[in-house]
Amino acid sequence: MTLQPVQDDTDFREPMNRLGRLFDPGTLTPYGEDNGGSVRVATGSANGVPVVAYCTDATKRGGSLGAAEADRIIEAIELAVAMRCPVLGLWHSGGAKLADGVESMDGVGRMFAAIVAASGTVPQISVILGPAAGAAAYGPALTDLVIMAAPGRLFITGPEVVRSVTGEQIDMEGLGGSEAHGTRSGVAHVIAGDEDDAYARARAFASLLAAPGVFEPDTLPDGPDLSARLPASPRRAYDVRPLVRDFVDDGEFEEIQPKWAANMVVGLGRLAGHTVGVLANNPLRKGGCLDSPSAEKASRFVRMCDAFGIPLVVVVDVPGYLPGVEQEWGGVVRRGAKLLHAFAEATVPRVTVITRKSYGGAYIAMNSRSLGATNVFAWPDGEVAVMGAEAAVGILYRKQLAAASEQDRERLRAELVDKQQREAGGVDRARRLGVVDEVVRPDRTRRRVAEALSAAPARRGSHNNIPL
Repeated sequence: MTLQPVQDDTDFREPMNRLGRLFDPGTLTPYGEDNGGSVRVATGSANGVPVVAYCTDATKRGGSLGAAEADRIIEAIELAVAMRCPVLGLWHSGGAKLADGVESMDGVGRMFAAIVAASGTVPQISVILGPAAGAAAYGPALTDLVIMAAPGRLFITGPEVVRSVTGEQIDMEGLGGSEAHGTRSGVAHVIAGDEDDAYARARAFASLLAAPGVFEPDTLPDGPDLSARLPASPRRAYDVRPLVRDFVDDGEFEEIQPKWAANMVVGLGRLAGHTVGVLANNPLRKGGCLDSPSAEKASRFVRMCDAFGIPLVVVVDVPGYLPGVEQEWGGVVRRGAKLLHAFAEATVPRVTVITRKSYGGAYIAMNSRSLGATNVFAWPDGEVAVMGAEAAVGILYRKQLAAASEQDRERLRAELVDKQQREAGGVDRARRLGVVDEVVRPDRTRRRVAEALSAAPARRGSHNNIPL
């Protein structure tokens, strides 16, 4: 169908207008009759991939959801499962219809159950276009990806209720806007600019998840030298994202939750033509240490990729877990265990590349051989150890260093650090033990990873994608 230019705000918010802008041009086909309710359903394509989409109608009772509206969303989800294609939800809704009472609550409960039943079977992507409250917040939260356009707002109860119950003074933007959910809560996976940008991001993720492509490692020449992205000093921090963009085809990397738990970078791209999920420690934030939020972020991402058969590339430069009372009391043991569980459970091909260092418990958690990694590669200067050589020497040789004269102490420390690096921290010992398969040159890394993933049997996890 051909859409007319938007003339006013009412037309702008009408479901068929929004659905038409989501789908590839000319592919929108309405599904079912317009029954006068606040939800419309359509089929079409997104970046060439068949998809089903539903949209709440903000022009009718604020897009509120009764039993009939919930049934339309359930119908859309079940259609997507039958077609084995992604289902995209466009949300601008005040939540359950108050006037319908328990009937509306029963309807949205059944809607939640349908979303969960489809979890891990077909990709579910939610796009928040305006205020989405109560049931219209929990619905998206149950899906795989939440994309917020700039006008989007997401909350369980609005500012008025918050003020009346707690006395806290806050507006819609502060309570449930993009800053709140993109940086503080981690609820939003992607913060888009305007609506059209949100639709573009939704189309990109739909095609990456539903049309993964085929590995063609022979198409990859040697290069680039990925180590050029590392600083000269091994102690200096750096942003890992340019390295990740160099790793994937054409530098096209769809990052997820970029401002939440930013010490861990996760996202989707293609390598040698096939979709891959990439996880990378980011030394620019907290030195790249793992902590409670980053472990949860990574574990949810691993489970999503495993559920949809997306192979994983894990780029490791990690000094360990972040220490501190706040971390321990914040449940780093419980929440860090989620990442161990996610990798140990995963069945998709998954390759680890150790670029600088991989220490302690974080070495295990970042897709180690012991958790079932398909392959573990390391760059020539990489380190695998319980801790850094200097810290280890300070513990292991404390008495010997204390007994040395002041003028000999630093010379002795340097000798012991060099010995520790050679005997306990270098990649040669790790390779002899079999926990590192191969030392690869940085300029050969992309091709070797693509070859390893291509050679591994394609698998897919048999679990859903619970919002950890």
